[in-house]
Amino acid sequence: MKNKPIGAVGALAIAVGGSLAAATPAQAATPAVMITLAYYNSPGSDTGSNTSLNGEYIRLTNKRTSAINLKYWTLRDKSSHIYKFASDFKLGAGASVYIHTGKGTNTSTHRYWGSGAYIWNNTGDAAYLRNSAGTAIDSCSWGSTGSYTNC
Repeated sequence: MKNKPIGAVGALAIAVGGSLAAATPAQAATPAVMITLAYYNSPGSDTGSNTSLNGEYIRLTNKRTSAINLKYWTLRDKSSHIYKFASDFKLGAGASVYIHTGKGTNTSTHRYWGSGAYIWNNTGDAAYLRNSAGTAIDSCSWGSTGSYTNC
């Protein structure tokens, strides 16, 4: 059997196909929305007041160049406390939203879990973000030192 030259078109197709295959895993590795900060130990004493509860929060950041609808996405801890974006919530391109533990009025940049108890453990915990299909998107964990961690 003779080897046939593949020609310029065939070589271009192989080169482009190889480039696309190499680019796909890198793009898939960057989540559209990331947990970028976990403030798990609110300032001052843990009094259980709403102000103290809201001193605990997780910051989510949209890393894409277009808005993402977080409807039905969830944020949870190791103990399966679950916050759910129950309605349409569009996180703008490059924008961040803070999910506070306590009660408050939801805005485009601050959302409230509505919990009367602390969610994030000061002795170590993890935050898990899942999309509306339940697929893991991002996570962030911390140990027992400090008050916050950049994820």
